[in-house]
Amino acid sequence: MAELALHGVNLTGWLTLESWVTPELFAEAGALDEESLMMTVGERRYAEIVRNHRASFMTKDDFVRIAARGFNAVRLPVPWYVYGESGPEPGPYQGCIELVDTALEWAEEIGLKVVFALAMNLGGPSSGSGMAPDLADCHVPRERILDVVFALAKRYALRAGFFGIELADDVSPQVRRGLTLTDGVPAHRLRNYYREAYELVRSAAGDEPVVIMPDGGMPGGWGRFMAQRHYRNVWLDCHLDRPAARVDVSGPSGVRRLVASHERTLREARRSGMEVMVGKWSSSLPIADAQMTPEGRIALERVYTSEQIRTYEKCPAWFFNTWKTSGKLAGWDARVALATFERGMIV
Repeated sequence: MAELALHGVNLTGWLTLESWVTPELFAEAGALDEESLMMTVGERRYAEIVRNHRASFMTKDDFVRIAARGFNAVRLPVPWYVYGESGPEPGPYQGCIELVDTALEWAEEIGLKVVFALAMNLGGPSSGSGMAPDLADCHVPRERILDVVFALAKRYALRAGFFGIELADDVSPQVRRGLTLTDGVPAHRLRNYYREAYELVRSAAGDEPVVIMPDGGMPGGWGRFMAQRHYRNVWLDCHLDRPAARVDVSGPSGVRRLVASHERTLREARRSGMEVMVGKWSSSLPIADAQMTPEGRIALERVYTSEQIRTYEKCPAWFFNTWKTSGKLAGWDARVALATFERGMIV
């Protein structure tokens, strides 16, 4: 698997706006997400902001630099409203299917593989980031979302750069805690969505594209779900960019304990019987020590990064989050976080 492994970066904040990636787009309106931005500045101004941002934030030169840095793939969040007015849910959000076409053309020309990730949080709040209505229960909009999954798979089925599709960017499953259930998508609805989407991808694009499912922060909750002979090329995705583990990371030993918790997460996920990838990881340490010097933090983040690369080498794919931020966030912008790592460590 190592020879075929994808080592790439996310293209977060390009086709959908993210305030932590490009805060300047939200500052004037005082908004925190794409929906509130649109409501504050109005649909016309919002459309102008989105068009200008998409046209300039990511270019072919970025794809060239990604490949030159040693990466062989990108994970591209694609909004569920990608087809705009011609899509299953016309509305004020701006479609971008032509840019998806362009991104794939750039990738193929340069030799990068592309994993599409449907940019929505199943089970998350119904507001923010242009999410489909009622996604909190993943029932009413499921047919419309499935239409988009099928259309994307069919459109790119024969393209050399199309590696696979992730059925959501993130997932917030409903979890029982004592006698109560947390907010989120019920497990049976999420599983049904995954099965239906898998069948649609196969009917549209055959058996070759990989179908990827976010684990929703429950690496041990998938048993042998979709691991039987009937299913092919199905992966589980663990997001490890915002660790939940509380570990003292004021020194190298603490950083290694944190990475060891990531490794345990991956081992637990592999019990599902599926291949397990890391769809998001970063160099940012979760706890800031007031006594730590900037130089000390940089050194520890380098240890954190190198240990993660070593740990994830057994995965069929990993994607750093993200390639670019307008403020060059040290732990999140690959151009900064991985600048001192030799190309051979990434390949």
